[in-house]
Amino acid sequence: MSEVRIDRVVTSGLVGIGRDGYPTGGVELENNVWVVGDDAEAIVIDASHDAEAIARAVGDREALGILLTHGHEDHVNAALEVAEQLDAHVYLHPADLFLWEQTYGTGTPDFELADGAGFSIAGAEIVALHTPGHTPGSVCFAAPTLGTVFSGDTLFRGGPGATRWDYSSFDQIIASIRSRLFTLPIETSARPGHGESTTIAHEQPDLEAWIARGW
Repeated sequence: MSEVRIDRVVTSGLVGIGRDGYPTGGVELENNVWVVGDDAEAIVIDASHDAEAIARAVGDREALGILLTHGHEDHVNAALEVAEQLDAHVYLHPADLFLWEQTYGTGTPDFELADGAGFSIAGAEIVALHTPGHTPGSVCFAAPTLGTVFSGDTLFRGGPGATRWDYSSFDQIIASIRSRLFTLPIETSARPGHGESTTIAHEQPDLEAWIARGW
């Protein structure tokens, strides 16, 4: 068995085209896509913007699944194309199906993610942690043997994810971070959906300051 590695694929694209609250031409966003695996198999975490780039990162490895941290357009808009190219299943928490439908209309992901769902990749375990707040169905994926949590848009370097929508909750995202992420070993690396990675140790001391500021 070869060593498990984590590859970061940075993709960019336009979101919100033709939608209320966005400029006519949409907004360009840059996202992290994470590919976890060894020389034989891989799991994709989020599928943003560029199916070709994601498929290239997987290469000729067997794709065991596409795990989505939440249903926002910029995290799912390449999911169906990637799934087709890699012959892989798509997983999303059911509380975010309403967001998936904003991008895809009809049709649903292949499987619903549940809290505690486990995935094995090249001998490493990945566990889904339901972390609502940014969206109702936000999920982080903890990989204890890799010393990593894939934190989606729940936790970034410097603070929690946005909670500006009517379906979001600042109190809820703080509770999720406090109870699900800050209980992980402090040396755990947090690999978010945008921007640079951080660690639990780096972010944990700032929790009370975030609460005081309201973000």
